[in-house]
Amino acid sequence: MILRGPWKAESQRAYFAKALIELGRERPDLVVIGADTTHSLKTADFGKEYPGRLYNLGIAEQNMMGVAAGFAAAGKLPFACTYSVFGTAHVYNIIRQSIAYPKLNVKICCSHAGLTVGADGATHQMNEDITLMRALPNMAVVVPADGPETYKAAKAAATHAGPLYMRFSRMDFPTVTEAHDPFVLGQASLVREGSDVTIVANGIMVSRALQAAEALAKSGLEARVLNLHTVKPLDAAALEAAARETGAIVAAEEHTIMGGLGSAVAEAVSELYPVPVARLGVRDRFGESGEGEKLLDKYGLSAVQLIKAAHDVVARKAK
Repeated sequence: MILRGPWKAESQRAYFAKALIELGRERPDLVVIGADTTHSLKTADFGKEYPGRLYNLGIAEQNMMGVAAGFAAAGKLPFACTYSVFGTAHVYNIIRQSIAYPKLNVKICCSHAGLTVGADGATHQMNEDITLMRALPNMAVVVPADGPETYKAAKAAATHAGPLYMRFSRMDFPTVTEAHDPFVLGQASLVREGSDVTIVANGIMVSRALQAAEALAKSGLEARVLNLHTVKPLDAAALEAAARETGAIVAAEEHTIMGGLGSAVAEAVSELYPVPVARLGVRDRFGESGEGEKLLDKYGLSAVQLIKAAHDVVARKAK
């Protein structure tokens, strides 16, 4: 069930911390590793609950990933947590060689992803992390839509065999799902029915997709909304069904359009059932310092832009 707006904005980091504490009770083998970000990511709460199971390694992210690999090789369940720019780009070769290649059971959970990092600017606005992680063999990639889904994604990550990357936001996100909504890794969530066009989104763009769908309905277009929270493994069946049943697709993500959700959607649709596809995301440029919501609008990730893209792909479908 989707909660209709206006929505309450909540912290994904708070829900993530709650999930870790609960997982700590369920899994005595779980350890959390940080890189001088334990207070920012709220993983310090886990350390208070379970002394001796939180390791803050300071500003040494390559070492953090190596330690996480060592814990996994020794039979522990490590959650390695930092900001997305430091937890992917800064340590990419360590992840590739020491975690993905041996298929170790490490969960890389990164906050401060995308444009919504805001005032920290281009150096910290990681808009390429999904591309990097999605390209790695053995790596699962998850982008939850809101706080409750972040909680469920963290719980699901603990049961997933093998390396997994999850990204979430510094900024509070609109809560558009409910606690009892099902969450299955690798299975897209249908959050709105529609027969004229499908909007595929994840992260904060799910709420904007729902706003766009409501506005489109008033103009006579019924938009299906798919929450593709798992970019890898991809729910190709849901995308093929959307292509066959609605005939046009818009993919929306707080990330570069190159190699992320939009690319995954376009690749699947072109192979399975080609239909017009539009991709909304950051277009081959770095971010800039500014307030998160304003940056999303400036970089074309608004409900207004989604509405325009939906009309465009529907028009292409009619040709």
